[in-house]
Amino acid sequence: MALKRSESLNSVTSYSHEQGDAALTLSAELSKLIMTAPLNLRDEVERNCKGFQTLFDQYMGERGTKISWDKIRPPPAGSIVPHATVAAGEPKAASELSVPLSKLAVLKLNGGLGTSMGCVGPKSVISVRNDLTFLDLCVRQIEHLNDSYGTTVPLVLMNSFNTHDDTQKVLRKYKKTEVKVFNQSQYPRILKETLQPLPKNTDNSDEDWYPPGHGDLYRSFYDSGLLQELLDDGKEWVFISNIDNLGATVDEDILRYVTRPGNDCEFVMEVTDKTRADVKGGTLIEYEGRIRLLEVAQVPKDHEEDFKSVTKFRVFNTNNLWINLHAIKRLVEEESLHMEVIENKKTLDDGRVIIQLEQAVGSAIKNFNGAIGINVPRSRFLPVKKTSDLLLVMSNLYQLRHGTLSMNASRLFDSVPLIKLGDHFKKVKDFLRRFENIPDILELDHLTVSGDVKFGKNVILRGTVIIIAQENDSIDIPQGSVLENKIVTGNLRILDH
Repeated sequence: MALKRSESLNSVTSYSHEQGDAALTLSAELSKLIMTAPLNLRDEVERNCKGFQTLFDQYMGERGTKISWDKIRPPPAGSIVPHATVAAGEPKAASELSVPLSKLAVLKLNGGLGTSMGCVGPKSVISVRNDLTFLDLCVRQIEHLNDSYGTTVPLVLMNSFNTHDDTQKVLRKYKKTEVKVFNQSQYPRILKETLQPLPKNTDNSDEDWYPPGHGDLYRSFYDSGLLQELLDDGKEWVFISNIDNLGATVDEDILRYVTRPGNDCEFVMEVTDKTRADVKGGTLIEYEGRIRLLEVAQVPKDHEEDFKSVTKFRVFNTNNLWINLHAIKRLVEEESLHMEVIENKKTLDDGRVIIQLEQAVGSAIKNFNGAIGINVPRSRFLPVKKTSDLLLVMSNLYQLRHGTLSMNASRLFDSVPLIKLGDHFKKVKDFLRRFENIPDILELDHLTVSGDVKFGKNVILRGTVIIIAQENDSIDIPQGSVLENKIVTGNLRILDH
């Protein structure tokens, strides 16, 4: 990736002197690290090291501090708007959407790998429906929008060094849609004991480095030159979401809302009602007069149960964000963006504990003028993090049209079933071989499966179904079985009807 800007190491070092011995030592180690980079990559490595030094200095300055629980207030009236309110008004002709769409870019966060589901490479290339990948579905959505309204909404991907090369290879197959890409930063992991960088040179294993969370978007987007390119092309708003959230499609009502004349809102966060399955999701609060995203990592230990309450904190962040491009440019150039640092600890195979310093893109909400939340239907939050999620989106619970999944109209309830799959189903390849085809779950409320269990073709699951194979036992569900409000345990085969 060609970088637009680079900073001299002197500015890193002089800034770090104020941060104490740890920061000073880190700066010296980063200087050595930069000098190991090939000349053609040195500017990029130097930019990354400067960004990491700034993040580290903030971490050291704020280390150990927690949010003051007594200062937390509910979001002020009008700061979270019901989606129905946004959608209210006179019906709009479909043709009127072309002007708002001409001001929009769609950006997907594509830095993650599929390792949590046992896959190699970018998560976005995992097949999720009819042999279509996350990326395929995104491209189809954009193509349908542009074909329907005669617009040129661009699709932008923020990759990481983990996903960039493999994603570039996949993009060659899309002939109709141009997909723009940029890379987020690449930062060195640090050892918890010494707070010094794990890599000693730029040839070290990728495991010594990490992408610093999606909060890095603002600076990397700006530095890539793509932000300015979109502005020059007349784009004013970007819709940002995780690529694995299959509910995050362009919402016409929100688009009209943010692009309406006289709008003074620069940032919209889509939130949705919290359930007991979402207790760790970030939520919106008022803090010291500003609307702010509160994450569980910021909560004092003795208030974590209060944070998880579905009555006190009723909504959570879907990470679907609508942000004004001019505002991003202004805040980056003013260097006035502040986001909380998240300390992410991991243990290496050799037992050493390392720290990754990260930031969340939604935590920047407090920096933008007129920022609000919009309380959207749950259907706009359909992430695929585990194979239990994959079972949902592959099933007849959803219908696929133009790359968009929607709830099957034959489902009698708005809610989706609660599905818990055991370790035998954790990896995608194991999950797929345990189902001859995906069961009919249109009338399912709850499914728990544990142990060595396999499903034959055309199985129907209804109500609450619990299937538990004990250790050294196995259960085969035969073709055509209908399980309704059943508990199945032991070592057995269910006879065909």
